[in-house]
Amino acid sequence: MDPDRRSFLKTIGNAAAATVAATTAPTATAAQTRPAGARLRELNRLDATELASRIARREVSPLEVVDAALARLDDTEPALNAFTAVDADGARLAARAAEMAVMRGDALGPLHGVPVSVKDLIDVAGLPARYGSLTMKDNVARADAPSVERLRRAGAIILGKTATPEFGSQPITKSLVHGTTRNPWNLALTPGGSSGGAAASVAAGVTPIALGTDGGGSIRAPCALTGLAGIKANFGRVPVWPVSATQMVAHVGPIARSVADAALVLGVVAGPDRRDPFSLMGPIDREPDRQVVGALRVAFSPTMGYAKVDAPVERVVAAAIDRLRPIFPSLDSVSEVCPDPSDIHFAVFFGGISAQLGDLVTTSPDLIYPPLLAAIKRFRAMSADTYVRLLRRQFELRETLRRFFERYDLLLTPTLPCVAWDAERTLPPGHQNVPLEFTRPFNNTGQPAASIPCGLTEDNLPVGLQVVAPLGDEARLIAALRIIEAALGARMTSPIEIAKR
Repeated sequence: MDPDRRSFLKTIGNAAAATVAATTAPTATAAQTRPAGARLRELNRLDATELASRIARREVSPLEVVDAALARLDDTEPALNAFTAVDADGARLAARAAEMAVMRGDALGPLHGVPVSVKDLIDVAGLPARYGSLTMKDNVARADAPSVERLRRAGAIILGKTATPEFGSQPITKSLVHGTTRNPWNLALTPGGSSGGAAASVAAGVTPIALGTDGGGSIRAPCALTGLAGIKANFGRVPVWPVSATQMVAHVGPIARSVADAALVLGVVAGPDRRDPFSLMGPIDREPDRQVVGALRVAFSPTMGYAKVDAPVERVVAAAIDRLRPIFPSLDSVSEVCPDPSDIHFAVFFGGISAQLGDLVTTSPDLIYPPLLAAIKRFRAMSADTYVRLLRRQFELRETLRRFFERYDLLLTPTLPCVAWDAERTLPPGHQNVPLEFTRPFNNTGQPAASIPCGLTEDNLPVGLQVVAPLGDEARLIAALRIIEAALGARMTSPIEIAKR
């Protein structure tokens, strides 16, 4: 027998035996089935692309990878509170099936054996689907969302569901269902919202990738606060089903530690699905090469014309832009991009959640998170005429940004105007409104946008750089992200060693 195959089969045998012990012997503990010491830490730190490659080369067992992820989850979860449901038995069964596929020599998907978490606004069949709301506390998903179906077909293994504020409505991750989720960089701080549980999972080394949603910055903002890469593709590029409460601005997308992993996951989950009539788009184009990207007309806007940016973020982003100028010789600084669309976004976003909750707003207000209840009441006090005028202004915003992107091929901005703040506070100090000034415009226009880390403040907190492309041009966006990531060298690993408590 080939020595490499003999070694792999030995690894599989050991991991399978450990899994059988863990699932059948009443006295077995998680600690007894873990990969040991340095091996565990290595697996927890590997990117999804590298894990899938090692599994395909029979250098590591999918069972070993899943057990390492579950062990890390067990160690970090009491501190982070990132997961709303964990499917350890289902993940181990899927890992055993993944191993058998490798042993048989089957064709393997690009995420074969890789663990992933899924935000609790995305359905996973058989798991709770509470959407962060007490009004949905007994809801269990009957079928996988299209993005989850595609992850499974690509070989990914679903570890569990991650925390979200109620219907993704807050810039922090806190709910009446699940409590408060915390940031691996500093447990006193928030990982942001609303994909805060997903970002905390990836930043803490539980899973290398996660699936999140973005209705106003809910992928990009947590990525900025936790040092990760996240992509909000073009509206409709990734199907959303069942229909989102915030259906006209909702996106599903990847959260990862690298642009390569985020792009890989996006490629897996993108594509039309008839359950979402907005998703009937063609495939993502082939990425342009480095020479083409370097010749792009790039704009940098430090405020978009209306945002207030905290000094530590301003310094880190300015330094990153200086490092990018040799990459993009035509880079221009622009003071204004578009009017502030916060009132438009408020109407579209909270109008959708108001419709979702319906009569419960008046019959069961105690079931609704107080800041969300206040926002819904404010929306319901709005006249129909005001609402329709705001919807018309959304189209005007789209036209303004269409014209902007006739002059420029890419836009760079800070992702957020601040760093992570107190996990229990809805708003960061010094900010009177939800700090999504840079992200929410592009949910209303639908165009692709992403966040990648661009450096650390003096207090050792991550800062994100947002990159925005014209409608439908994820290929240009991803190609630029790869080059920017390499130029900044800002890929990060959380410095906190979170131990079981």
